[in-house]
Amino acid sequence: MIFYNYGGLYGKFVYFCLHKHNIPLIMFIKMKKTILLVVAVMGFAFAAKAQNNAIGARISGGNQWYCAEISYQRSLDAPNRIETDLGYRVDDEFDIGYLFLTGVYQLHFDISSAKNLGWYFGFGPRLEILYYDGHSGYDNPINFAGAVGVVGQVGMDYHFNAIPLQLALDFRPCLYLVPTTVFRWADFGLSIRYKF
Repeated sequence: MIFYNYGGLYGKFVYFCLHKHNIPLIMFIKMKKTILLVVAVMGFAFAAKAQNNAIGARISGGNQWYCAEISYQRSLDAPNRIETDLGYRVDDEFDIGYLFLTGVYQLHFDISSAKNLGWYFGFGPRLEILYYDGHSGYDNPINFAGAVGVVGQVGMDYHFNAIPLQLALDFRPCLYLVPTTVFRWADFGLSIRYKF
């Protein structure tokens, strides 16, 4: 004789199948495997569809400066998305290096006439630590300084069907507020991110 523990939701399901409706044990076992298979398939389908995260790199450059960033995106309820980038920029003209953190709240929209293509815009804060040696006529130790600004961003992205990749082109100017007010407009970037 086989004894069953009917506690919990699964136990109630077993009791319902075996005793209330007289479903034979072998049929119940087959049904159990089918139910598990259906749940697993639905779970994989949901996980494949719900790729809310993307991580990769953003590169940009200009006249005598270049920049590389580690870029992370998180999709929220449509059309909302956040992007966080940790980057390093070198300015050869002034011998300045920048380590910075940028956060952007974005609104993302699909372009109905172009499959897998979308556009977005947003804004957010930027924090920077910069170092420079200064072009003074004497030996000067490396100096460090901080800066705080606000960025705006507008761009387009393409999402591949066959592979979980995203390509994006964007324009992201920055208005620095501390320690002085400076507007840096020439920041065009190319990003590639893996979606998961």
